[in-house]
Amino acid sequence: METNVVQPNQQGSTAPVGQLRTNRGLLKYILLSIVTLGIYGIVVMSSISNDINVIASRYDGKRTMHYCLLIFLVSWITLGIGYFVWFHKISGRIGNELLRRNIGYPFSAGSFWGWNVLGAFIIVGPFIYLHKLLKAMNLLSENYNVNG
Repeated sequence: METNVVQPNQQGSTAPVGQLRTNRGLLKYILLSIVTLGIYGIVVMSSISNDINVIASRYDGKRTMHYCLLIFLVSWITLGIGYFVWFHKISGRIGNELLRRNIGYPFSAGSFWGWNVLGAFIIVGPFIYLHKLLKAMNLLSENYNVNG
């Protein structure tokens, strides 16, 4: 008796073997960051810095600095300026990758400066930026999980 079993990725699919997380959410981020005294927030941002490198590096030839290196070393040495530079660069890189993959979600370095920096004056701006960042990474991760 012969069975026809098709093995996944046998037909030359470009889908990756490992799957990236697509369940990032603002409420979960805030609540778990409070409960874990900020550790969950560091873990999520670290995964974002790793994931954007996995998703975009072969196309744009860039590497984003790991978030832990930023918060534990660079931001202290640069008196906080490194924080702004890092978020500007990662936001732009995420926005460029969204455009390259034809994902219709507006996100760019301008989102960081508009919502996180200037939006801080209306209190909710940084939360809106964080929501947009998490959603953009979820969309990129979903696309990467399917298309590679």
